[in-house]
Amino acid sequence: MTSRTGSGLRRVGLVLAMAALLPVATVAQGNAPNEGSFVENIGTTEVPPLPPGGPTPRMPDGKPNLSGVWFSGPIGRPIAWSRTPEQRPREDPIPFRPEVQAKLDSMTRTQIQLLSPDVNCMPKGVPGVVVSTSHPFQLVTTPGMFLQLIEVDNDWRLVYTDKRPHPEYPDPLFNGNSSAWWEGDTLVIDTIAIDERTWVMDNGWYHSDQLRIVERFRRPSLNYLEYQFTAEDPEILTAPWTSAWRTFTLSQDEDGLLENYCTNNENPEQFQKLYEQETSR
Repeated sequence: MTSRTGSGLRRVGLVLAMAALLPVATVAQGNAPNEGSFVENIGTTEVPPLPPGGPTPRMPDGKPNLSGVWFSGPIGRPIAWSRTPEQRPREDPIPFRPEVQAKLDSMTRTQIQLLSPDVNCMPKGVPGVVVSTSHPFQLVTTPGMFLQLIEVDNDWRLVYTDKRPHPEYPDPLFNGNSSAWWEGDTLVIDTIAIDERTWVMDNGWYHSDQLRIVERFRRPSLNYLEYQFTAEDPEILTAPWTSAWRTFTLSQDEDGLLENYCTNNENPEQFQKLYEQETSR
């Protein structure tokens, strides 16, 4: 599977390579290397959160302009830039039906990897294209239109924001069938008919053909984008579930989006062997 290799990560790679040489030089001078993890020892990638950057930019119709390249987290760069692990926001437990919870609990980490859209080079779908990737995405908004360009697999989705109705019998699509509108300064996207081969999140949360996702985007300042979604799926959940607001920041990487394709995992057999070992115990 491909990975982001823009100038930002190339610079990080150079830092890591230099850091890897430091213990050798230290030992040669007779000093014991510092104890601790590799990440703790590199000591050069602490990046502070971005400031707000200014007021919310707006489109000619007065609605917030969500346009920009967005990274997950508060620093506007790939996660590898920061020594501080990204923390997922606290959320209410997902109300899975008992049989679904039992199935998820029975799955090993390796089995989840084997079944995941990532490992199988499948599109992430909605809301995975926002919440289940460390890669950036680009938004382009104009009055009446929302366009998301997705670095993973060079994917995209286009949604019109005139609240057009869903078709009576929509075909299942990886990004589903969407209707969108503005509620004040919040863009709401209501999506149904999402292909069942996608996951809601990367923790194994599979879904039925009854899944409905309602996303909310808002831009409180120049450098920050906030995102929340609500999932409804009566075959999987006992009640609708709403995520916490997630934070994305305007890219500080001059390269923007890069070409990124999944060409099928080079060695998926490693996960299969691990799974066989786990289930044979």
